[in-house]
Amino acid sequence: MTSTEIRTRPGGAGTERAGTARRVSVVVAAVAVLALAVVASVTLGSRPTSLGDVLDVLSGDADPFVTTVVESRYPRTVLGVLAGLCLAVGGTLMQGLTRNPLADPGLLGINAGAAAALVAATALLGAQSGMGVVWWALAGALLAGVLVQGIGAAGGGSGVVRLVLAGAVVSAVLFAFIQAVTLSMPEVFDSYRYWVVGSLGGRDFAVFRAVLPFAVAGLVAALLLSGGLNSLALGDEAAISLGAHPLLIRTGALIAATVLSASATAAVGPVAFVGLAVPHIVRALVGVDFRWQIPVAALAGPSLLLLADVVGRVVMRPQELMVGVVTAFVGAPVLLYAVRRMKGNA
Repeated sequence: MTSTEIRTRPGGAGTERAGTARRVSVVVAAVAVLALAVVASVTLGSRPTSLGDVLDVLSGDADPFVTTVVESRYPRTVLGVLAGLCLAVGGTLMQGLTRNPLADPGLLGINAGAAAALVAATALLGAQSGMGVVWWALAGALLAGVLVQGIGAAGGGSGVVRLVLAGAVVSAVLFAFIQAVTLSMPEVFDSYRYWVVGSLGGRDFAVFRAVLPFAVAGLVAALLLSGGLNSLALGDEAAISLGAHPLLIRTGALIAATVLSASATAAVGPVAFVGLAVPHIVRALVGVDFRWQIPVAALAGPSLLLLADVVGRVVMRPQELMVGVVTAFVGAPVLLYAVRRMKGNA
């Protein structure tokens, strides 16, 4: 057998190198797209500004009004990066764990828990905005995720099925509580209806600093568990034969997904579609290896969220659409396109 035949045979070293090169090119392209999305988020908005204006602001030579406009976009840009990363990686973990292409972070009751805590804090303690709301939403999201996992771990049957059912039950109960409170207390509804759509506006760097440690911890855990998730995809028996511990991997991945999703939801509200669409796009680009899926999702999620936020600010000048509304319109066709491309591999 010649060296040419070895390089070109299916599964050979040449094919593996070509696959790695393609994935590296995807990572480079994802970094470039994210950089463009960040620039667009800072320069575009309800008040048009140029890249030159941004450079003038950075150098201190800009008009005070332009400086105020540009600097007001910094917090929503960094929050968009953080929330997009958390939602995309959390969705990747959930779809990998449940082997369900329709799974997203809301499956764990994260959105319902954050919303219920926000409503309870507003109704009982008079919380309206600021860091207090963020901490309540974060605590509620984490508690709901732990509760769902606790219920899912009890009893017999399939762990994945129990987890999905537990998430559905907890979410239904919490949303019933939310409806009961918001319908009887209009002032609570006024606060809740703004948050529940999902928005990057109206936040400051304090929100970013509050959720950053949780997001970093979740991302590090996801990266450390990526190899184990690959083993789990082969089945529990194969994973054990490879030296993996399925229970520990599942538990760690569920905790990581919960922390990531809770961080994003507490920071910007329950933004839809990012955690559902991005994992499909990433798998179509880099395949099923979680060692590549998670880093690429961490780049693609922020890009999608920031670009959706830019669209929401531009299409209705001087008003703006909430980013949670735009992601549904932007994410749906992207997801459909990705699913059609993956159809032959399903």
